[in-house]
Amino acid sequence: MELKTKSILIADDEPDIVEIISYNLSAEGYEVYTATNGNEAIEKANQYIPDLIILDIMMPKKTGLEVCTILRNQSIFQNTLIIFLTAISDETTHIKGLETGADDYVSKPISPKVLISRVNALFRRLNKEEDKCIRINNLVIDPLKFIVVIDETEIVLAKKEFELLYLLASDAGKVFLRNEILSKVWGSDVIVGNRTIDVHIRKIRQKLNMDCIVTVKGVGYKFVL
Repeated sequence: MELKTKSILIADDEPDIVEIISYNLSAEGYEVYTATNGNEAIEKANQYIPDLIILDIMMPKKTGLEVCTILRNQSIFQNTLIIFLTAISDETTHIKGLETGADDYVSKPISPKVLISRVNALFRRLNKEEDKCIRINNLVIDPLKFIVVIDETEIVLAKKEFELLYLLASDAGKVFLRNEILSKVWGSDVIVGNRTIDVHIRKIRQKLNMDCIVTVKGVGYKFVL
């Protein structure tokens, strides 16, 4: 199966910077789109749904910070990689950029090779996180998005329910001892009763409408599908 080419949107009002970054990213094998102001960045992002967005902070019409905030409020962009590329290098702006939802913050001027290395590093990190996704038959458990999908239908689980399901499914067939489950899901510093696990298991079974968690009496639980 042919892998999809990663796409990148560059939003900057300086044509020379856009041209040189676009050229180098294209040479690296990425599909590149460009925008020259904040409004156009939002429009192009919704049009192409890029895998990564490089935003200049000081842009006409909307700043990079405003664009980032708007995109992060859309579910489709909650996990999109975003890099701020800006001449503003003060610590306050740097912190604000990361708090807005950026994955990296790069100060101008920067060599194209260094920027490409940062881009590649972000994609490698994302790939590692995506590798943690569990797929068993028609069931998908995605810890990055914190969702469970069965036959393309999303199932909503509470946080501990999700963590418990992910733990059991991470090693299907293995019997997890009750103490092991309590330690890994609730932690050793939290005191909960044995019935807590039973209640969460029952809720998971009901929500998934599947008999995928087997009780091993007097021992613990295992995931089978």
